[in-house]
Amino acid sequence: MPPLYQRQVPPRPRSEAKRTRIIEVATQHFAEHGYHAARVGDIAVTLGIAKGSIFQHFGSKDGLFFEVYKRAVRCFPKYLDAPADVRGAGFFEVLRYWLVRTEHLLHEDWIPYRISLLGNYGTDLTLKREINRFLMSEDPYGTVSFVRFGLERRELRKDMDIEMIVSILDWMMERFQDALLTAELDPGLFRRQGELAEKKEARIQQFLGVLQRAIGSVPVLVPGGRPQQRADHRR
Repeated sequence: MPPLYQRQVPPRPRSEAKRTRIIEVATQHFAEHGYHAARVGDIAVTLGIAKGSIFQHFGSKDGLFFEVYKRAVRCFPKYLDAPADVRGAGFFEVLRYWLVRTEHLLHEDWIPYRISLLGNYGTDLTLKREINRFLMSEDPYGTVSFVRFGLERRELRKDMDIEMIVSILDWMMERFQDALLTAELDPGLFRRQGELAEKKEARIQQFLGVLQRAIGSVPVLVPGGRPQQRADHRR
């Protein structure tokens, strides 16, 4: 049997405002308490409605969080929302632009970022599976369009399947941005060899170098030590 939140009927127009208000209050509650500690009953009390009314709209706590998660990640900018001059500088400069601005997630978008972390790391397997399906089907960060942008500029490998490049980019960017924000929240984790401010740019540069060697159309060494351009297998 599919989870309850997969079998919801579309909300009626007159209930849409109530549904939106529930999601707004639930977003704050999940961000403050986490997924497992959050209680639907407490959310209902804050709203001044019956707990059953929330279940009527969302089916379950999982269903409520799933809608909260989708709303949160949809508010983040897409890769190609970078300024025109940054896009003009190329694929990897767009990545640098967003990595340097990762801290704004804490200062300007703390609640949606907290929700995205809970969805990625703090939910059960069934819900995580649905979150992954949503990310693949909707592509809220515009990763596919961004990768095509890089391919059109000949900055990315043509001998690698586009879906593989998208997956590598999603995985690596998500983990690295989480690491940068963890450094902001707990600087002691990254101050073993120097101050955070002195190491952040170096870590970003090193990360981009690794990523470029993995998916970028850069020369690679072949046996004998001679550089050779990667094969350009057009699809």
